[in-house]
Amino acid sequence: MKIVVGLGNPGEQYKYTRHNTGYLALDYWLGNIKWSMNKKWPALSYKDGGLLFIKPLTFMNNSGQAVQNVLSYYQLLPKKLGFIIKKDVDLTDQLIVVQDDLDINFGDYKIATDSGSAGHRGIQSIINQLKTKKFIRLRLGIKNKLLRTPIPPDKFVLQAFSLEERKKLKDLLATINIRDLK
Repeated sequence: MKIVVGLGNPGEQYKYTRHNTGYLALDYWLGNIKWSMNKKWPALSYKDGGLLFIKPLTFMNNSGQAVQNVLSYYQLLPKKLGFIIKKDVDLTDQLIVVQDDLDINFGDYKIATDSGSAGHRGIQSIINQLKTKKFIRLRLGIKNKLLRTPIPPDKFVLQAFSLEERKKLKDLLATINIRDLK
């Protein structure tokens, strides 16, 4: 089984913000599906064949808690001495994280594995909880001309996409097949 995590913040007020690009991507790829709430982890989930799609409900900066709970539940986290998570385990066959990225121009994307968080607190939370950077990250660019004005990054990522940007994001997501991502 492969876990696909779309990062974002729960709540209607965050629905179309730049920081919810991971949530928006899953919604686009899966269409109008019914998400399930599982009491075993703080996340919405949807299973489709060998893929389990997850939207953490822990808010961005604590995303690692939900991701660790899901991976532990499915016994995808190798442990040392039966209870301590091993460090630097390669999870590239088990985990894809879809995230917003301020360092990539809007409309572009990059795939990364075994790299640091570059200041993204949701990714850092996952790295801290899983004790590894070895997982696939689909980094969707959100950088645009507004960043040339003095907007602090934490405020910029919580701004809503314009209608034009939402259309461009859908166009980008249409070019990506999450099921083939490696």
